[in-house]
Amino acid sequence: MATDNDLKKIAEMLSKQAPAVGASIVTAESCTGGWLAKILTDIPGSSAWFDRGFVTYTNESKQEMLGVAATTLDIQGAVSKQTVHEMALGALNKSKASIAVAISGIAGPGGAMPGKPVGTVCFAWAQRGAGLRLSCKQFSGNRDQIRRQAVAFALNGICDLLG
Repeated sequence: MATDNDLKKIAEMLSKQAPAVGASIVTAESCTGGWLAKILTDIPGSSAWFDRGFVTYTNESKQEMLGVAATTLDIQGAVSKQTVHEMALGALNKSKASIAVAISGIAGPGGAMPGKPVGTVCFAWAQRGAGLRLSCKQFSGNRDQIRRQAVAFALNGICDLLG
């Protein structure tokens, strides 16, 4: 289980990697409620490589702020690869960033549905002009533990993109 110190270490590594390759980051978060953006902006000087963060907790905010299609939400649901795909692309379109990460999931304790138990979290990492990576994970633990694991997984995904 990732600790606050673990998350800080990954963010510090990103603070060196992103400027070295001229990358900037935008976040689009749902179940993590801005935690990823907080970890990134805890690093002094992050304004050099962190552009902005969107917290789109409701379906309406996903549509209004990021352009997620209502049909995607109706058919696939908020916790789906298609939704985070659209969230990441919307975040890139609404920012100056070169890399977007999107997170949507069920942190619990309620909210489970058939095929999507508590702990289901979907991710998208998009790089302007270079494609998209999608993943859905099943995390265990309480609400805080699930959200913390999601933040760590998202951070590691950005590191993978940056090489």
